[in-house]
Amino acid sequence: MSTVPSAVLDALPDPIILVDAGRIVVAVNRAARDAFGPNLIGRDLSFGLRHPAILTTVDRALAGTEDATAEVSLPVPVPRTFLLRALRLNSRGGDAASVALVLSETTDTLRAEQMRADFVANASHELRSPLASVLGFIETIRGHAADDATARARFLDIMHREATRMARLIDDLLSLSRVEVNEHVAPRDPVDLRRVLGNVVETLGPRAEARGMELRLSVADSLPTVVGDADQLVQVFRNLVENAIRYAREKTPVTIEASAIDRIPDLGGPGVGVSVEDRGEGIQPEHLPRLTERFYRVDKARSQAMGGTGLGLAIVKHIVSRHRGRLQIDSQPGKGSRFTVFLPARR
Repeated sequence: MSTVPSAVLDALPDPIILVDAGRIVVAVNRAARDAFGPNLIGRDLSFGLRHPAILTTVDRALAGTEDATAEVSLPVPVPRTFLLRALRLNSRGGDAASVALVLSETTDTLRAEQMRADFVANASHELRSPLASVLGFIETIRGHAADDATARARFLDIMHREATRMARLIDDLLSLSRVEVNEHVAPRDPVDLRRVLGNVVETLGPRAEARGMELRLSVADSLPTVVGDADQLVQVFRNLVENAIRYAREKTPVTIEASAIDRIPDLGGPGVGVSVEDRGEGIQPEHLPRLTERFYRVDKARSQAMGGTGLGLAIVKHIVSRHRGRLQIDSQPGKGSRFTVFLPARR
């Protein structure tokens, strides 16, 4: 086995994997277990890390006298980028470690660069229309409507709505950027979803009542705790319930249900399913795969009239991804929609 004390390996922040001359994993540190799972030791490296560049880099280090490096992107459970270094060790043969695989994460740097580019592109595109409207009305008020009090009041009201829309858009863009930059870092805190959902219902109750709608919350008695970020989960369910209030028919109920499940669809393992169901117009099937794209709107005019920015479901998707969960969308045109968030239970 490795002669490096496990306490020393666990204290290092980067994932480190030690392999012997046969490419069998003989030791890993805590960061590697968190990133790639607990079942690496005793197996060929390819069982846990199938990326060709990783295996090639390790093979080069095993075959030669020089250390080898490479940059690799791993797509699951969320996309992450690493600078990979395969360092040769003084091996005594047998099952001693021959190569130390060190993965230094560069995801934050690359995402920050991409975020800046995306923010400029998205903001400039989405803000152009309301900004043009505001400037147009300012010119009108300064010109022939300067002495028309009725027209001036109407134009100022429109300008206020457009400015409020721009403020919401900027807030959502910043929120999405913050979520994306930390998406690869799984949260660790225990979260009581009963409290989270109660907070959301209490906050949005008055808005639902204004449209004659009732928020019906049902939480199973045996609901397990999940591991997560409580503030972000409040944001997820607030966005989903706000959408239901905004787009469902007036004087219809919005149902929020939370229950334990034995197996999360497509992911496996026990967890919690939280669904938000409305009785709205529903969504045509061809739109469902694209609903979580940023700025995608089924009906752009209606969405903007209702105060939507086109970013809410994109934020939901990235937060759920950070929590290693899954978002499922079901809808029947003319009957309504159900958005279900699956989150892994705390072990």
